[in-house]
Amino acid sequence: MKVFLTGASSGLGAALARRYAGDGATLGLVARREGELARLAASLAPATVATYACDVRDSDALARAGADFIARFGCPDVVIANAGISRGFLTELPEDLPAMRAIFETNVYGIVHTFQPFVAAMAERRSGALVGIASVAGFRGMPGSGAYCGSKSAAITYLESLRVEMRPRGVDVVTICPGFIETELTAKNPYRMPFLLKADDAARLVARAIERRKRFYVLPWPMALVGRVLRVLPRPLFDRVVQNRKRKPRDNRI
Repeated sequence: MKVFLTGASSGLGAALARRYAGDGATLGLVARREGELARLAASLAPATVATYACDVRDSDALARAGADFIARFGCPDVVIANAGISRGFLTELPEDLPAMRAIFETNVYGIVHTFQPFVAAMAERRSGALVGIASVAGFRGMPGSGAYCGSKSAAITYLESLRVEMRPRGVDVVTICPGFIETELTAKNPYRMPFLLKADDAARLVARAIERRKRFYVLPWPMALVGRVLRVLPRPLFDRVVQNRKRKPRDNRI
């Protein structure tokens, strides 16, 4: 198996890399932090690993990485767009606009940039899976998290469109919506995080969903139930429930 994975240097991405390496997969790993990416790759020996230190916001860099992977190993069987960033956002603050732009460019455009180098080859071969890591945060908007929730909602809808588009061409599209996972993204959250998963446990569930080619998968299963309730909760009731929820920190480091 050949797997191309972004956001690989930590959290869920690193856990997925370890899992697929343990299964004997050939890996293409993408992350911004070159040192951490190199250390991860070294820890995966004797697996075959190609590393690409780049930002998923850079479409040209992803195109070069994808072309290099195909030239060296062939078209991947699974492409996982996992890279994501998060921080709090307040609409009234002009200084928050660059953060919102960066979040959408990473969490939405980054998925497109990750998939683009491989779509034609997968369609020609009539096999493969394009996997987007979205979030239950995309189900409803939370106060102070408009950028993150909005980006994940956009990702969910984009992935659904792509799924319908690619299915007749023999390519599966899998949307993964995790709840809370112990990662750098969640470490500073000031609010309760029910059903919090270890990254390795989440990776096991995600890999199983990909193997089974689930169209849409929420993890863990109790969060799937919460997600269903959130989606149908009447707006007035939803507003009362969440309006006083603690806000995600507005960290300027994106």
